[in-house]
Amino acid sequence: MAFSVTRNPNPRSDAEREAIIADPSFGTAFTDHMVKIDYVDGAWGEGRVLPYGPLTLDPAATVFHYGQEIFEGLKAYLHPDGSIATFRAPANGARFARSAERMGMAQLPVDLFVESLQALVSVDRAWVPSAPDTSLYLRPFMIATQVGLGVNAPSNSYSYLVIASPAGPYFKSGIKPVKVWLSTEYTRAAPGGTGEAKCGGNYAASFVAQQYATAQGCDQVVWLDAAEHRWVEEMGGMNLYFVYGSGPSARIVTPALTGSLLPGITRDSLLTIAGDLGYSAEEGKISTDEWRAGAESGELTEVFACGTAAGITPVGWAKGATGEFTIGDGTPGPITLQLREQLTGIQTGKLPDPHGWVSKIA
Repeated sequence: MAFSVTRNPNPRSDAEREAIIADPSFGTAFTDHMVKIDYVDGAWGEGRVLPYGPLTLDPAATVFHYGQEIFEGLKAYLHPDGSIATFRAPANGARFARSAERMGMAQLPVDLFVESLQALVSVDRAWVPSAPDTSLYLRPFMIATQVGLGVNAPSNSYSYLVIASPAGPYFKSGIKPVKVWLSTEYTRAAPGGTGEAKCGGNYAASFVAQQYATAQGCDQVVWLDAAEHRWVEEMGGMNLYFVYGSGPSARIVTPALTGSLLPGITRDSLLTIAGDLGYSAEEGKISTDEWRAGAESGELTEVFACGTAAGITPVGWAKGATGEFTIGDGTPGPITLQLREQLTGIQTGKLPDPHGWVSKIA
């Protein structure tokens, strides 16, 4: 699809843009433009790059009342040769389509998803930061726009948009390990629900648990299964990995997809990268009791979380209703750091990309 471009008549000055890029936070300042494609009468309309700005929606739009909304998150990186590239964008597009299907929404073709990213980054390429651990965070999302309060059918019209924000490290502490709270008080999702869809309701429902975790002196909440509250699923907006042993014989395990946790793109990538590095990498089941026992015996040597926004973040301590325990010596483990270096090296073009995951878009 050819995207029309309407330039922002009041773009940020070069000095203002450079000041933002020099010290980017996460998701607080946005580029000068956005992408918008509307879905009406069973078809996607024209792709447009427009000035970034407020949307006009009817107060009775379905998104406000029944929560028909989905989103994605991925990054664009400035490569050493001056090009700008994304990491596994088609995989994000495929997950976006699966989320749409689960929420009864129109499915955007994967090719059009990727083209929309290219259209925005091509116009706003000056916003891509170049400092280490920085990127341009891309947020594609779709909202239901049909007007009316009927609840018997999904919306028949949607708006798909992409906005972008220069981003530094998700956690200001950088690679510093985090402390997590094992939540038995709240449930994120149950089998058959929307846990594997990237929809806003899942995150809205998690805020109270995150507040509780913070009150317990923890940085993030770990979600457990809905039935027994003992099987580890994921951490906040990130997936979890567990490292058993050390050196070349180490075994790396991530909780298996159950339909109630998000199938992370970074999670999937690390299964492959770990295998490339010679480790045994697998999906499995880990209970909170096994987590504690493994950490206390020394069999479990490292734990880390992973996701697009946060990258790879070590977990140094876990706390729950029965007390607190430390993973390893509480510092980032060597395998965590090795995987982080390999992943970021591929994403930023500093290491070879043997799997064809990196796509140049500008």
